[in-house]
Amino acid sequence: MDTQSTHAEEFQELESVVIRFAGDSGDGMQTIGERFTDSSAAFGNDLATFPDFPAEIRAPAGTIPGVSAFQIQIGSREILTPGDRPDALVAMNPAALAVHLSELEEGGILVLNSAAFSHENLRMAGYDSNPLEDESLIGKYELIQVDINHFTLESLSEIEMSNKDKLRCKNFFALGFMYWIYSRSLETTIEFIESKWGKKLPVLADANIKVLKAGYFFGETTETSRNRYMVAKAEVEAGKYRKISGNDALVLGLITGAEKAKRNLLYSGYPITPASSILEGLAAYKHFGVKALQAEDEIAAIGIALGASFAGNLGVTGTSGPGMCLKAEFIGLATATELPLVILNIQRGGPSTGLPTKTEQSDLLQAIYGRHSDAQIPVIAANSPSDCFETAIEAIRIALTYCTPIIFLSDLYLANGAEPWKVPSVDSYPQMDVPFAEEGKPYSTFSRNPENLSRTLAIPGQTGLEHRIGGLEKDESGNVSYDPSNHEDMTLIRSEKIKKVAESIPPTEIFGEKTGKVLAVGWGGTFGSITSCIRSMQAEGFSVSSIHLRHLNPLPNDLPKIFEGFEKILVPELNMGQLNVLLRSQFLVDTIPFNIVQGQPFKVKELTKKIHELLQD
Repeated sequence: MDTQSTHAEEFQELESVVIRFAGDSGDGMQTIGERFTDSSAAFGNDLATFPDFPAEIRAPAGTIPGVSAFQIQIGSREILTPGDRPDALVAMNPAALAVHLSELEEGGILVLNSAAFSHENLRMAGYDSNPLEDESLIGKYELIQVDINHFTLESLSEIEMSNKDKLRCKNFFALGFMYWIYSRSLETTIEFIESKWGKKLPVLADANIKVLKAGYFFGETTETSRNRYMVAKAEVEAGKYRKISGNDALVLGLITGAEKAKRNLLYSGYPITPASSILEGLAAYKHFGVKALQAEDEIAAIGIALGASFAGNLGVTGTSGPGMCLKAEFIGLATATELPLVILNIQRGGPSTGLPTKTEQSDLLQAIYGRHSDAQIPVIAANSPSDCFETAIEAIRIALTYCTPIIFLSDLYLANGAEPWKVPSVDSYPQMDVPFAEEGKPYSTFSRNPENLSRTLAIPGQTGLEHRIGGLEKDESGNVSYDPSNHEDMTLIRSEKIKKVAESIPPTEIFGEKTGKVLAVGWGGTFGSITSCIRSMQAEGFSVSSIHLRHLNPLPNDLPKIFEGFEKILVPELNMGQLNVLLRSQFLVDTIPFNIVQGQPFKVKELTKKIHELLQD
């Protein structure tokens, strides 16, 4: 914990704190993590979250594979990551303790549900002895043992529910207790409970509220914790804020982009973790003219989206790594026909089914090269949950302006993570005026805008603009052509069109000085960790800077000039070095890879240690 000063006699004021809730996948850790997030956002803290849950739909209760966790960092300053290690850990059973104890800061708060430490649960978690009895935890942490099961049942003694149903409320006891320790209000959570269950299941709503209050007042009455803490409001720009996840921001960005382009949005997808919530989110916006369709498989999903673009709509499809493999043929068709199409890849750990609920950045080379033939298309990546909004709009701009399919890369860490977002004014975004071909004027399928080489779309139903497109190679007029020179010309001009995208992107922003000893180059969800690391090292006087790339194909034209200003260039990635390969091959620069593929985001301390090593060489 980063202790700042004493706020009041009973509170210790903190600049930031990291809290992790962990328990069985049926214990509701994601639910109370989200509620702690909402309460902190409503209070005015800056924050970042990291939900971490198992891939199994329902692993056996009490087992290591069934552990689910939710981590949040809140602060009175700008927060860019959910934190390296928790300052406080709530473990609802021995398995949760076994998985997460090693990461708890020494001296941190450790809240344990003592009722769960039965002989059978200890055995399933791999314990030879009970850590509550063998003194292995004594002195290392601020240990708080609470029989959460008992107090949950006691608080609901007058409610007519089975004990099994009552115990399902025990997560709210833990939440209420942590609210007391960290001086959070119950109001936001009570409003959530009443909204979710008040009308349909009033008994359940009443039970959860009673248990939440019981947890809070248990802390107040017993003063079990030696200390209570307060994290002050963060200083932020004036405006309207809301908590937003990456996939929620992506949904709103797609709708905004479609509105600005005056195109009807059609999203076609197939359920796959972690992209499924995009389809669910867009389905709720029918009043904006959004058409959200669940296809029978990944191939059908992209085919429907591509057909929508051919018909004059904005076609969008989304998936994760395995689905991208299946969509490759249709991406090739979109490239050959030069139709605008936005393809969302919310990356996860692989290959194959791999780690479907863990994060990774391993689809970059697939996005750039993963098609047969020379089929270049733009690739861009978001860098934070809220940045998914801006990046979605940029993806639409490029797709329509250059009449091309484009791949939008996000990852599970961004998709499920959340942060405060200052809601922008829609009027601040320019219109995207990309007209269709005009009736009554001569039309050739692949005649091009001389500035950006994009072709003008004619859509079905336009009188006199009937034309031919398809997978077979065409000449400029749209006629099928097997002429060798024509194929080479069309291949080159499609490639040149993608290169021209780089002419329309803004200069690369450098975080720090334009020259120095080490430059960290990142992309995607590593932004928070890299920026936090560089900011901290700059404050200590080290000559370090960073850049974070949104446009990955084509890469920005100003990168060679930027690289010249630094002695060493570090490329941290959650893969085996894919951006590093691209930078080396395109710019002949001696970059240094730093790679971790454990399904977890970078820790700031890992990056700091690596950069210190480079500075000492």
